[in-house]
Amino acid sequence: MGGRSIAMRCGGQVFLSVIICVFSLGSSAEGFFHKKKAPTSVADDYFKKLGIEKPAKVIRAPDFALDAISGKRLFLKDWQGKVVFLNFWATWCVPCRQEMPMMERLQREMKGQGFEVVAINIRESKRGVQKFIGELGLTFPVLLDKDGKVSEEYGAWAIPLSYFINRKGEFVGKVDGPREWDGREAKAFFLQLLREKN
Repeated sequence: MGGRSIAMRCGGQVFLSVIICVFSLGSSAEGFFHKKKAPTSVADDYFKKLGIEKPAKVIRAPDFALDAISGKRLFLKDWQGKVVFLNFWATWCVPCRQEMPMMERLQREMKGQGFEVVAINIRESKRGVQKFIGELGLTFPVLLDKDGKVSEEYGAWAIPLSYFINRKGEFVGKVDGPREWDGREAKAFFLQLLREKN
């Protein structure tokens, strides 16, 4: 399914900008996350306040290789040893646009502490994505999932979708929809992840 046809399905619902832009049915992400909650070293309070879903068990995030806007080929393993905020998005998705500035502020504040926001654009042209990045002044890595295969593997059927990966490369949690990423609770959540040892 192309980005244009996806946009037509979601674009007509712009007035529902506070909800998630849904563009498919089902989710392969069920292989990563289940109803059963596993214990974690991060305080449960942050998970509840931010609506973060925990993985059912310890599992490594699948590696991938995608081209960045810069043209460089990047792998998830390139950020091994860092806490990664992995976000799936598209330019036509209103909630994605709403949360991106907050993600940028979070990136600028925490990047030097071993934190990285990585945004994966789903099936859109490089030119359109570059324009979007320029408009919002984004500096974090933006990767192009041209055929949508990585997004499908990660179950990105509804966007924005975000995964949180610890320094060991393991899933810590996931969130469907936008959040106040530069807010107090979110910062405390990520700082706790950063304090955890490899």
